[in-house]
This record gives sequence, structure tokens and C-alpha cells, in this order.
Amino acid sequence: MSAYNMLDIVMKDILQVVTPVQEDWEVRFAIINDLRRVVESVASLRGATVEPYGSFVSNLFTRWGDLDISVELLNGSHIPSTGRKQKQVLLGDLLKALRKKGGWNSLQFIFNARIPILKLKNNRQGISCDISINNLEAQMKSKILFWINRIDGRFRDMVLLVKEWAKAHKINDSKAGTFNSYSLSLLVIFHFQTCVPAILPPLSVIYPGNMVDDLIGVKVDAENRIAETFDANINRYISDKSRAINRKSVPELFVEFVRKFAQMSSWASELGLSPYNGQWEQIKNNMRWLPKTYAVFVEDPFEQPQNTARSVNQGKLEKITNAFLSTYSLLTSKNLNQSSILTSLAPPEVAMIIAKPVIPDYNGGYYHHRTPPQVQRALLPNPHPHSYPRPYPRPRPQLHPQEQPQPPPQRRSQNGSRGTSSNGSTSKGPVKAHQGQQIWRQKTQ
Repeated sequence: MSAYNMLDIVMKDILQVVTPVQEDWEVRFAIINDLRRVVESVASLRGATVEPYGSFVSNLFTRWGDLDISVELLNGSHIPSTGRKQKQVLLGDLLKALRKKGGWNSLQFIFNARIPILKLKNNRQGISCDISINNLEAQMKSKILFWINRIDGRFRDMVLLVKEWAKAHKINDSKAGTFNSYSLSLLVIFHFQTCVPAILPPLSVIYPGNMVDDLIGVKVDAENRIAETFDANINRYISDKSRAINRKSVPELFVEFVRKFAQMSSWASELGLSPYNGQWEQIKNNMRWLPKTYAVFVEDPFEQPQNTARSVNQGKLEKITNAFLSTYSLLTSKNLNQSSILTSLAPPEVAMIIAKPVIPDYNGGYYHHRTPPQVQRALLPNPHPHSYPRPYPRPRPQLHPQEQPQPPPQRRSQNGSRGTSSNGSTSKGPVKAHQGQQIWRQKTQ
């Protein structure tokens, strides 16, 4: 069996384990409704809405993924401007209400962060949540990552695999001085821009401007302008028959990914990554990035010149580089086997589900009787249309039915075509498009 075939088998197994099923979506919708009821009980938050963002909205979350929530304050139809001090006060009010209500644990108030955050965990489902105030920029970034997946289905698989690999090597924790999940997603975007032939264009082609600067005025108008621009330019790029098509498999792209960044510590002080321009850039020649210095620079293409990897410290840069280098050395070694691949690509909790018990099959591979991750079933509220004055999600003009935070009905294979899971199972598969949202949307007459 070739190295790429072994890598393909292991990657499919990892994706099969971490890809959310319908129950995982229902759990998170139930948590959103729980938080909505608490927010509605806080006088200082009267009229506010509860909006998810992050990997849940971009459809880049796993079964164990956190849930990011923004409490959006009412300001008529306009985008509100909320100072850091006010956000701290409002999160403090919410913290008191959550403690009074009960049903939450591990409450932590990150008071002095650049964006104040309230961290907690739901007792029933054990899902961690990060709550912020008026985080519209993060909501739009999450939607953009979801839209980018329209260009090529391999993007989602790569992001999920890179996140699991980063967890396995303990380099996916901004609090510990390594990458956050958003910067890892941008590394994948940058790799897809700079591989040959390119899979993704420079993001300036998709949105020529600084997205956060355009979030002004009437909220729905600003959101629609941004969405329409992305929609038109993504359609234009997809329909361009003259561009070269990259047909490499996800395993091939992953090996190229770890090779590309295997010498990061040697060039990080001189070169930065610009997904907006789709190229490496000399830091000393980029006046937007100076005078601040960082261990590694990954520019936010939607909030320039912010560095999404600003949490990475110099002491952990060598550890990050070693993770890339050791993985590349392993995947190109002659003594490669599925067990070593699994250990390198998946954190222990995922590897244990895949690795036991193992029954050899007749094709030289292996088959697993798996125990799926234990996620307690959500207690769903009554979906009667008159039960919720503010159902989730709020109706908004939609450009495409697929532009909803829902997983595809089937995972795409490496060449972008639809396929089945690695073990052929059809039970408890990903929720079909729009299925989860029907729980919350009011019926129209």
C-alpha cells in the first residue's frame, strides 16, 4: 500500500469521527436558545439578540467544537458602537444572571482581553461557549469562511484535518502561545493560494477592500453589500474556464502543507503571510505591519493589518516549526504505517476511537467498530411556531439557500465530488441542508 493510500485511509477515518452529526447541531441550537432566555432576563440587555459565529457558522467545527456567541445590542437599524468598558459592564451583568439561573459551570470572565470574553460550559451538553458583545466583525468573518468553501470542497476537509493535527501536537492554543483556530484556517487558505496550480485566488479578488471598514451604517444593508460582493466575485472565479484546475488529493495537499511551513522559524522574522494578496511579503517593506514585531505574521485579510497569529510567542515558534518538520519527515519516510500516521495526525481522544478494536479487512486496510463521541442529547424546546418571538436564525435576505450554517448532506471526496464516508456507514450522518434550522424558523402563512 502506498504512503498516500495509507494517509488517505487515516484521514477519512479522522473526518468520519470528528464531522458533526445531526445531534451535534441540535445540541448547539439548544444551547443558543438557553442563552437567549438568560439574555432576555437581563434588564441592561433588553432587546439584544444572541448570534452564533466562529466555526459553527463557517461549518468548520468538530463534534467537540466550542460555540462562539455574540450578544448583539439593539440600536435601531444601525450598527451599534460599543466601547470596551461598556462591554465589560454588560458581560458582568450577564455573568450574574447566568450564575443565578444555574445550569452552567467553569464560568470565567476574561476582563482585560482586547475583546472582553465570558467563558462558560453548559452542564447538560458539556459544550464550551465564548460570549462577547457586538462582535459583528467576527460574525462576518465566519460567514466569509463558509462562502469560501463554495470554491472548493477540499478546503473544509483540510481545515478540519489541520485543526486535529494541531491539537495532536499541542500547537492550537492561543493562551499557551501557539495558533488559534482562525489563524490555522488562514494558513490553509494561504496554502491553497500558493500551491501549483492555485486552488484559491488572492482574497483581494474576492473582496477588494478591508471588510471591517465597510461595516457601517444600516446593519442589514452593510451585511447585504458585503454578501453580494463576495457572491458575485466567487461566482466569477468559479466560472472562469481559463484558470488551471488543481486536482491533487487532500493527502497530497496535506503533505505539501506541512512541507511549506517546515522551516517557519528560519523565515518568520523576515517574511509574513498575506492571504489578501495571496503571497509572501517582506515584513521590512510592508509599512502596514511595522513597527510592531511578532514571532510570526499571518495578516487578517478582512481586518488589515491585524495579525491573527499575534498570540504566537517566540518561545513556542520552535515547537510549531518542529511539529511541521516532524510530520513532514514522518509522512515521507520509508517506514510509514497507519498507526504512526494516526498518532501524528489525531489527538489521543480521536485516535482512541479510531484505533480500537481493529479488525483487518481483505483489502490490506483495517476496519473499526467505533464508539462515537459521547455527547448528551439536547433537550429540544417545543418547536411550535408561536413559542419563540425571536427564533434562530432571524430571517434575512439570502443570496443562496446553501449560505446557511449547515453541513453538506455528504462529505466531498478529494477531487470535490460527493462521496460516502470511509466506512460506508449511513447512520447518524451529517444533518441535511436546512434540516436543523426548521426547528427554529417560524412557519409562514
